[in-house]
Amino acid sequence: MTIRKLTTVCALGVASLAQGACFTDGQAASLAEHFFSKSAAADIGPMTQAEAECSRAKLHTVLERRQGPLIGYKVGLTNPAIQRMLKGDQPVWGKLYQGMLLENGAVLDAAFGARPTVEADLMVRVSSAAINQARTPMEVLQAIDQVIPFVELPDMLVQTPLKLDAQTLTAINVAARLGVVGRPVPVPASQADKQALLEALRDMHLSMTDGAGRVLGQGKGSDLLGHPLHAAIWLAAALAREGQSLKPGQFISLGSFPPVMLPQRGLKFTATYQGLPGAQPVSVIFRE
Repeated sequence: MTIRKLTTVCALGVASLAQGACFTDGQAASLAEHFFSKSAAADIGPMTQAEAECSRAKLHTVLERRQGPLIGYKVGLTNPAIQRMLKGDQPVWGKLYQGMLLENGAVLDAAFGARPTVEADLMVRVSSAAINQARTPMEVLQAIDQVIPFVELPDMLVQTPLKLDAQTLTAINVAARLGVVGRPVPVPASQADKQALLEALRDMHLSMTDGAGRVLGQGKGSDLLGHPLHAAIWLAAALAREGQSLKPGQFISLGSFPPVMLPQRGLKFTATYQGLPGAQPVSVIFRE
């Protein structure tokens, strides 16, 4: 196929996204091309939850061919403020692929995606398949070995991000693109220390600042579903409904703490986790 013909096919595929319904294979391929070229796709019309999940699965099939192995999942809409913004009443999930995670202090172009944003987050690493049966935050803590400061770098991907809702966000893999990983906090061995960490995760205070130390936003661990580890419980149940499961070594991004910001040239964005023992700040820098 010539470049001209490929461009025409992609253009037709994305234009039809506005009709909603489950993506065709061609529409999923076209959306993936926008993802890799960092160009905004057409807005997506209203979808049912089933149509959104079907579309996400088709997009995953295309992404997996070029992104590499699955390394984990992200849970979105775990914060009430973000739920209100995207007209959702429950979390949503997407997949994380190899190459999406960057080292602390990563330096990027502000235009790292088609419609890029930056936000504070928190990540954990699965150590036991028992997490799939977890029903309490303590049971999750027993099945993870790291809590990781994390700055997520989503890509809203469509021409008008404000038109996205919970379903269309699901269809675009919950806007997963990149994230910056801080120094992991090991989960302690003793039950007493685990209990202390559990309480610290709920009560910790997050502060988002710029390079001059100006506060851009603040939050608490309990802002995420009452406790950040509730996101992992929700995810395990959601995956089980689709015949999938969490595996040791995989990462889970637990959700965002407002504000959701647009990256700007020269901005240094830092998330600090006060009250979480051993947690060091995590930062991303956008080039001048």
